[in-house]
Amino acid sequence: QVQLVESGGGLVQPGGSLRLSCAVSGSSFRRYAMGWYRQAPGNQRELVATIARNGDTFYADFVKGRFIISRDNDKNTVYLQMNSLKPEDTAAYYCNLGGTDYWGKGTLVTVSS
Repeated sequence: QVQLVESGGGLVQPGGSLRLSCAVSGSSFRRYAMGWYRQAPGNQRELVATIARNGDTFYADFVKGRFIISRDNDKNTVYLQMNSLKPEDTAAYYCNLGGTDYWGKGTLVTVSS
């Protein structure tokens, strides 16, 4: 059974940093691209970043230059390093397995002073 478990969320002040992790089990992790998405209250879920099997990355314009997605295929884990956080980054962050219907339950990030 495929499982995705996010961690690393929390409360951080504007300008601060957080590192999210998503551990994947039950699938051949290295065969899939991975994505991070987020959903703020009252908003639709939106794409934040993706990383391909070969390590190629894509970022939404609103996080370019601030967030970094990476993966460790030996640990079956994808990461999202979030720097220079803004209040508008407040959301639940979810990881997704390669565009499939497999999602984690999310981790909440709150950026507030």
